[in-house]
Amino acid sequence: MVKSLNSIKTPIDEEIKEFHHRFKSAMKSDVPLLDKVTNFIIKRKGKQMRPMFIFLSAKICGEVNELTYHAANLVELLHTATLIHDDVVDDSMQRRGFFSLKALWGNKIAVLVGDYLLSKGLLLSIENNAINLLKITSDAVKEMSEGELLQIEKARRLDIEESVYFKIIRKKTASLIASACASGAASATDDPQTIQKMHLFGEKIGIAFQIRDDLFDFGDGNAGKPQGNDIQEKKMTLPLIHALNNTDKAKRNYIINIIKNENTDPQKIKEVTQFVLNSNGIEYARNMMYQYRDEAFEILRSFPLSASRTSLEDLVNYVTERNK
Repeated sequence: MVKSLNSIKTPIDEEIKEFHHRFKSAMKSDVPLLDKVTNFIIKRKGKQMRPMFIFLSAKICGEVNELTYHAANLVELLHTATLIHDDVVDDSMQRRGFFSLKALWGNKIAVLVGDYLLSKGLLLSIENNAINLLKITSDAVKEMSEGELLQIEKARRLDIEESVYFKIIRKKTASLIASACASGAASATDDPQTIQKMHLFGEKIGIAFQIRDDLFDFGDGNAGKPQGNDIQEKKMTLPLIHALNNTDKAKRNYIINIIKNENTDPQKIKEVTQFVLNSNGIEYARNMMYQYRDEAFEILRSFPLSASRTSLEDLVNYVTERNK
């Protein structure tokens, strides 16, 4: 049975409460409009799994300390900034079931608020003399930008192979979760091998996280987004790539033509969805997700058994079994 997030975070309940207080303070501004927007962001916070990864990673590598709180603030500021910028890039009017910041205040303010949050993260790192954490997270932001641009490039030609897909999601999605786990570890230990191990753990579970997200587009769970959303956006997900790689040339060209030229037609989207469902694309993607999950477990189990390690294992299960 998959545990709830509230149950999973039991070993770090006090740390998460303190983090919420500090994160709210980190977002504050003397500019009334900016303060209004950041309050809107705070009230509509998501699951905040990345701070959970940070505090649990710190606890299995040592002890939570001031640097750990800084790492959580930094990663969450950067994550929030990238989500705001993503909504501008994707022209998205909703975020987590609410109007997006872009929808309410427009592109100009959304971009500037995203920039403000990025700069706050940079300044906090300098003020706290946390250059090592800044390097870990800056690498992640660079990777995320590269992943987004690579995805845009491939969406134009729809020539993506499975190896390119994994390169995109490693950069675009997994890099930030990897940086959260590595930052948590780096706040509690100076051992480079331990920090790298936690970075690899985060990367594995980040890839599994994205594959789970891919499955939602084909009705696997309740993700709060319409089926076929990725097809409309010309995103080549793992179930679709596998289905295309295991069909004849004529059918492949037919499906790719729909995605390129008829991706706003509900009936055509349904046809592509059914094509994937009729193949073994769903089963293949799910098996790949479980493979990455198991590799993440293997890394975790090299650490001594503790309540925090158990919670991290439960969090890994939550990521791969979540329904939204």
